[in-house]
Amino acid sequence: MKRFNVGIVGATGMVGQRFVSLLANHPWFDIALLSASSRSAGKTYREATSGRWAMETQIPQDIADMVVLDASDIDAAKGKVDFIFCAVDMDKALTRELEEKYAKAEIPVVSNNSAHRGTPDVPMMIPEVNAEHVEVIHSQRKRLGTKRGFIAVKPNCSIQTYVPAIHPLMDFGVEEILACTYQAISGAGKTFENMPEMVDNVIPYIGGEEQKSEQEPLKIWGRVQDNEIVSISKPLITTQCVRVPVTDGHMAATFVKFKNKPSKEEIIKRWKEYKGAAGELDLPSAPKEFLMYFEDDNRPQTKLDRNNGNGMSVSIGRLREDTIFDYKFICLSHNTLLGAAGGGALAAELLAAKGYFE
Repeated sequence: MKRFNVGIVGATGMVGQRFVSLLANHPWFDIALLSASSRSAGKTYREATSGRWAMETQIPQDIADMVVLDASDIDAAKGKVDFIFCAVDMDKALTRELEEKYAKAEIPVVSNNSAHRGTPDVPMMIPEVNAEHVEVIHSQRKRLGTKRGFIAVKPNCSIQTYVPAIHPLMDFGVEEILACTYQAISGAGKTFENMPEMVDNVIPYIGGEEQKSEQEPLKIWGRVQDNEIVSISKPLITTQCVRVPVTDGHMAATFVKFKNKPSKEEIIKRWKEYKGAAGELDLPSAPKEFLMYFEDDNRPQTKLDRNNGNGMSVSIGRLREDTIFDYKFICLSHNTLLGAAGGGALAAELLAAKGYFE
């Protein structure tokens, strides 16, 4: 695999920082550009993140002295990067406009933002689940009038707890899903230092989260048809999304009703054997075990299990029959790794492996 020069747009925020720490030693990708808002432009990355660096590791030495550019200066990225990761914290309409400008400048965009998740010809990628959706990029390029440029997006971080666990069971006829998610403060780009109201507290509302959690899986499980991705109409999905006092890691209490109810043994067997395209292609960020099932009733635990598979695995436990639904179980994933920057890196690896950056 050839090496690619990449840019991180929105590099100073929580997800941008995670991209920086993840890509520092990536076998395929080299960080060639960092950009952020005009407030950070012109500063070194160390200066721009002073007092805000939230990662456990230090800023990589070769990145710390890079000068941050203005995210809106697309001309500065031309010729420097093969593609960008976009993790800006902006109004949705402005984000949509910015990402299209990069794509039309023939710079492919792998986005962590929600702005284009509903765009019919933009693939919303969980590489282990819907790798075939990359095919729609050919149609998107025709619409944009580009040869190389396109946009691919990551889904909402919370659905990457329960959607991967349910996916290997879809052929049993999944009819209804209830998911109650317990989401870490890093999902809001926060730490306990700058979100003190979360200490010893639970907040029962995360703006827009339940709508995303109920609608995005239907597109992920959809199909490419007539130059766009057509969402499925079922299963019916309802969610409750709650912010809890945890640094990293989203958990979901998940309930599922099937048309053809499988045995508990068959479900666990499916989970243990499932790989998906990312595992089959042996992509650099793909974990050896994507779906990890624990027999111990006390697992998964956020503190113990969020970093399983280098933060790229989904941990599952407490599978049991339910009195209303057929089964219920607990899922856990790392929201800024699998659910954000790590999942973005994995999506980019899939696109690279399939030649979309050439």
